[in-house]
Amino acid sequence: MRYFRLGFTLLEYSHDAAKILSTLANQSVWVIIEAGTQHSIKAGYKMLIFDEDRGSDSPFVERVWRCHSEGADPFLSIAASHRELVVSRLQGKVTVTMRGPETRATPLGDCPGDGEWIGILFKLGTFMPYLPSGALADAEVDLPIVSNRSFQLSGSTWQLPDYDNTDTFVDCLVRKGLLAREPIVDAALQGHMNDREIRTIQRRFKHATGLTQGTIRQIERARYATHLLQQGTSIADTIFEAGYFDQPHMTRSLKHFIGQTPAQILARSRPEQMPFLYKTTHIEIRHTIPV
Repeated sequence: MRYFRLGFTLLEYSHDAAKILSTLANQSVWVIIEAGTQHSIKAGYKMLIFDEDRGSDSPFVERVWRCHSEGADPFLSIAASHRELVVSRLQGKVTVTMRGPETRATPLGDCPGDGEWIGILFKLGTFMPYLPSGALADAEVDLPIVSNRSFQLSGSTWQLPDYDNTDTFVDCLVRKGLLAREPIVDAALQGHMNDREIRTIQRRFKHATGLTQGTIRQIERARYATHLLQQGTSIADTIFEAGYFDQPHMTRSLKHFIGQTPAQILARSRPEQMPFLYKTTHIEIRHTIPV
């Protein structure tokens, strides 16, 4: 069975769906094609095609994904609490980027056409010891490229990871001491820490993630609310499910972290394309330690 995503709505691929695509063929609209879908698209479509994504057996990795684009249209980067390593191929040029957490939505202009990306989304608390955590908040670092197949990291040359060997690549980074994980992060977010040594916990938490617990919880709540709205959940039910006080509270949060209001997300009324919201480890939206 095949599916495609039109705006934020997942539809089964059928003759009716094909008619929808045909009707929109000459309009400037984004069509996000889910993994496993194969059909022809006429000129005029703006597409970001998510080819695959999967979980990982590595305790350092949340998800691995890959996608490519056809055409170009405005793209909106939204707040994210996880770091990720992204390999990009654009017009024959290779870029390896370590992206830090993002604390606000940022319009990025047109998403480039004919691009290919592979991403390793790290678990919260995973960090590269040689890169200052705070310096990567709302920032990214491009690593030196050696060739179309390799890049440089901490003075050594590494082969570019592909979608299938990312776990092996991450294991090598860990063995070389280039990737580490702070166990206190999971414990703190799940409320398993007591109030002793609060300042030490806060310091270690921010060193590992680049953010405070409070900021991470706000980001994850906004992303969860966005996911609910994209699935057609009403604004009132989303307020309750995501734990907001009222609609103004949720509206302020989504405008800052997602860049759109609840009504805009629900109605799919904005032209900007947002990243696909992968399901990550659940975080309870509550404070257990002062932040």
